[in-house]
Amino acid sequence: MHPDVLITGAGPTGLTLACELARRGVPALLVERAPALFPGSRGKGLQPRTLEIFEDLGVLAEIRAAGRRYPAMLPWTDGRPGEPFALTPTATPTEQVPHPETWMVPQWRTQEILYDRLRELGGDVRFGAELTGFTQDDTGVTAEITGIGTVTARYLVAADGGRSTVRRTLGIPMIGETVDPRPSLVADLRLTGLDREHWHVFPQAPGGPLALCPMPGTDDFQLYAQYEDGEPDTSPDGIRAVVAARTHLGPDAVTEIRWASDFRPRAALAERFRTGRVLLAGDAAHVHSPAGGQGLNTSVQDAYNLGWKLAHLLRHGGDAELLLDSYQAERLPVAADVLDISTSIHRAGPLAGQPGTDRRRAQRGKDTDQLAVGYRGGPLSVDHREPVREDALQAGDRAPDARLPDGTRLFDALRGTHATLVTTATQPPAAPAGVRALRHDAYGPATGHPTLYLIRPDGYLGLVTRNAADLAPYLAILGLSD
Repeated sequence: MHPDVLITGAGPTGLTLACELARRGVPALLVERAPALFPGSRGKGLQPRTLEIFEDLGVLAEIRAAGRRYPAMLPWTDGRPGEPFALTPTATPTEQVPHPETWMVPQWRTQEILYDRLRELGGDVRFGAELTGFTQDDTGVTAEITGIGTVTARYLVAADGGRSTVRRTLGIPMIGETVDPRPSLVADLRLTGLDREHWHVFPQAPGGPLALCPMPGTDDFQLYAQYEDGEPDTSPDGIRAVVAARTHLGPDAVTEIRWASDFRPRAALAERFRTGRVLLAGDAAHVHSPAGGQGLNTSVQDAYNLGWKLAHLLRHGGDAELLLDSYQAERLPVAADVLDISTSIHRAGPLAGQPGTDRRRAQRGKDTDQLAVGYRGGPLSVDHREPVREDALQAGDRAPDARLPDGTRLFDALRGTHATLVTTATQPPAAPAGVRALRHDAYGPATGHPTLYLIRPDGYLGLVTRNAADLAPYLAILGLSD
């Protein structure tokens, strides 16, 4: 039990990180205190940027097959249906954005797909294994795991949720606020009496709004209910009672309850994402309202950002402090923005269509698709051009997809564990192992001074320069220089 990386928590964050490390040949141990994967549909919306990540991880086909576009929302009043409306705008794929729409997949199915991919890559999860304590020094982390014993690792990543044992052991405070003092209920159930083509919302129901969303690839509906008074009853009888009280359906319409949980929406951010050799990711680092479908996506992107950096440090000898420090420098501001966005959408009305809802603020789109997430000004974003227009593609930006001269996609060339050097020069410069070089004009014309674009393994522009001599020092940071 001497993995390079110990990961606690086999949710979307831990599974994504474990996949990233496994495909790079980094020994990792992923432990989960529960006896099996999380069974609920909770985080069901996958944003366009996350779909791009899943394409790189090799699971997009399975994600597509397991899901669907968001259904239109159908508001009900006094047992009568209203006019359906779209919560997410319809979008057409473009050369730069191949996956423009949010895709709905129940969280449990997303986790199953990631788990299957992890096992394909040679990894696995140790279930029923809980971290009970740990210490760290300059060389690594020593942890006690129930069912395993003592584990020593070079790094520990906490992906163990909003009540993270690791974060509390480190003494890192969560700073934030209660988004809504009213409790909410979420449950997966089966019922009769509603079609599966709409997301049924009951915005003016007595006791608080309620929604029933059909989960793709299943016979389930996800129930969401907000409580004006009292506490949610998560028992089968309690769930049947709230459906009967707030909809035109009777309690017998609910034929099965498969999972249920109650919560109070809160927005909180860890004061820091790293202490020494221990790092926080996903809900261990940030929690917020589910409005806007940001939580699972932000967590997956934490893991995607961190995974290649740990691998380059451990396998290639990259700059340890710069790579590790860049994780917090890049992801903490993103998480802070996500808290603001999700809180704003929640307060606009978590169920679009309820009284007082500003539908334009509640609607999803450019602010929630996470395609504009970037790291301009970050420690790994170096742009040597002067001047650069604000609207120009810059270091720190997501590298857009494009069509290459041979008809293939740039994303096809990016897929994998390597960095990619794109140049407008007639002949690409020689690149070391771990870097793929190609000529491509879509990011700029092949006139004047040729431009070099070094795309990081996570698909963001790291270095942009017109001087090939700038390439070697940057690659040295990543441990990729000859």
